[in-house]
Amino acid sequence: MMVRTEALTEIARHRADALVVAVYSSAFEWLDISPHPLNFLAVGAMGQASSSALGFAIGMPKKPIMVLDGDGSLLMNLGTLVTIANEAPDNLTHFVGENGCYEANGEHPTPGSGKVSFAGFARAAGYKTVMEFNDIETLRRDLPAFLASPGPRFASLRIQPNSVKRELDYSLVHGDAARKRFSDGLAADMAQQAR
Repeated sequence: MMVRTEALTEIARHRADALVVAVYSSAFEWLDISPHPLNFLAVGAMGQASSSALGFAIGMPKKPIMVLDGDGSLLMNLGTLVTIANEAPDNLTHFVGENGCYEANGEHPTPGSGKVSFAGFARAAGYKTVMEFNDIETLRRDLPAFLASPGPRFASLRIQPNSVKRELDYSLVHGDAARKRFSDGLAADMAQQAR
């Protein structure tokens, strides 16, 4: 198993100019690890991160799109896997942190924890590339090849629940400043792509 911040730090090294959709605990850590105007923080819309990422991937087909999902969040919208695979956006990379609990809501266990395979769900749905990462060394070694593989790509990240509890300031993700930063960043990026 990995510590989520270590896994996110490794992903951030390969982010380049990707638009990143992040949920709940991952979103707050991602803000510290990879501050960027193209961070779309999907906190409060449990299960919708991958659907939002699909919308961005379809609307911006030349832009790399990453989604930092959670196992509890994805359980709320498993149908998104089939929809993403059907649309088959090559520019979409879907990471799912599997810690077996709803961490942001008191660490209640997720249904089927340790019994279901999210990578198996993605394979059955038809994602073109699916990998499972259980340790940081394998993630460091294989992440570049994974990101270069055909999309949509899906990666399961086996992570530990975060032992360090922090006060979550939701204004960082829902406040006017956060919304304006993303809106301005998206407008600037789309203008640059149109040139």
